[in-house]
Amino acid sequence: MICVDAVRDVLATINDPEMPISIVDLGIIDGVAAREHEVTIRLLPTFVGCPALEMIRHEIETKVARVPGVKSVDVEVVFDPPWTPDRISEQGRENLRQFGVTTPGPHGPRGPVLVQVGVEGKLACPFCGADAARLESPFGPTRCRMIYYCEACKNQFEHMKRV
Repeated sequence: MICVDAVRDVLATINDPEMPISIVDLGIIDGVAAREHEVTIRLLPTFVGCPALEMIRHEIETKVARVPGVKSVDVEVVFDPPWTPDRISEQGRENLRQFGVTTPGPHGPRGPVLVQVGVEGKLACPFCGADAARLESPFGPTRCRMIYYCEACKNQFEHMKRV
């Protein structure tokens, strides 16, 4: 029989190809199920058309196939529920901050707060902590990030947006 905890441990070692955060901490693993010698993993992309999706799928299939008892790995890409930055773990948020990427705070008790692209309010710079950042571009290196500039320390940084 397959140990689901062993599968989860392996998934925690797989980083997003674009950022220093595990796919578990990023919150894109929506479920793990095992039956006899088969494992099914529900993968929830950060957005439709994510260019890293096939790389992540391949790494999951390769590494999970090494877990004792696993003969078959099925990675099922799902879009419901939709991914939000609220799924990022506290450790993941800290890893991203150290890398220079900020994340929106958790949404309120009545559900997610709707925001305009590029309108996130005041952001603290992940490098110096100053509240002196300004939006430089609502379009970052991927659809889920935008670029800010800190007037205090003169560094650019990325901010995950709600997509």
